[in-house]
Amino acid sequence: MPRVLVVLAAFNGIKFLPAQLESILCQQDVAVQVAISVDRSIDGTQAWAEETAQRDPRVSVLPSGQVFGGAAPNFFRLIDEVDLTGFDCLALADQDDLWYPDKLARACQQMQHTGAVGYSSNVTAFWPSGRERLIDKAQPQQPWDFLFEGPGPGCTFVLKQPLALALQAWVRTHAEQLQPVGFHDWLIYAWARAQGYAWTIDAHPHMLYRQHADNQIGANAGLRPLLLRIRRVADGWGLGQASLIARLTGLETHPFVAPWCQGQRLGLLRLAFRAGQCRRRRRDQVLFMLSCLWMAFFLPNRGHVA
Repeated sequence: MPRVLVVLAAFNGIKFLPAQLESILCQQDVAVQVAISVDRSIDGTQAWAEETAQRDPRVSVLPSGQVFGGAAPNFFRLIDEVDLTGFDCLALADQDDLWYPDKLARACQQMQHTGAVGYSSNVTAFWPSGRERLIDKAQPQQPWDFLFEGPGPGCTFVLKQPLALALQAWVRTHAEQLQPVGFHDWLIYAWARAQGYAWTIDAHPHMLYRQHADNQIGANAGLRPLLLRIRRVADGWGLGQASLIARLTGLETHPFVAPWCQGQRLGLLRLAFRAGQCRRRRRDQVLFMLSCLWMAFFLPNRGHVA
């Protein structure tokens, strides 16, 4: 059976974490180990995790006391510190979802079938009301989509050992540069694609993606997430993150990247008309083109957002 190390970032997660960990430990047709890192919490998450690790040898907990302030630095800490020796794959897990029993086995099978070393998938978002919605990220990959969007939630990510080891080595040498990164999953996907690693996005959801008031990111469903995305375009945050990721992945001088990475109006105009290479979904390509045009003409201090 494939041996999979699951890294789980937690923060004040005692409400949902026991059920999530149970769903991970019940994975079928794989041998699972779980490493947990707890951002300093006040609800007993750390104590519960340590007690669980004492009862179950498949669970380990990294030393406590650090304050990360977000999921991204907590996951980077996990990737930096875990020992990948003896594992075939590395998987990422949030604290509040529910995994189907075949989630990890399906990921391993899909990578074997496609020849990819990185995997992500669609998810089924669900709300306390009982509402469910498919979050579809499995459109065909485009030449530059990795600089502008992720391939699905990071909690679906599974990396084969060669990619996981290379990522770990890179994270260890770029700790300071990674601090401003808002989305660890977007960066991991971008780095893998920039390095030439093959990635597959599975259209079949194999987990329930819990939505609640404390989600840091969530499913981007509804009016509030839409308004947040519009605001991030309007103030240049999204372009700044794309530029940061381009620099971290070593692509800032590429002829396609350099003009818009520096906030040049002409570069943004050119980017607008190459939207089909930058997003996977047709609707998102149109919105991407319009946002680039807006930034080219109306975003102040374009040269500073990067």
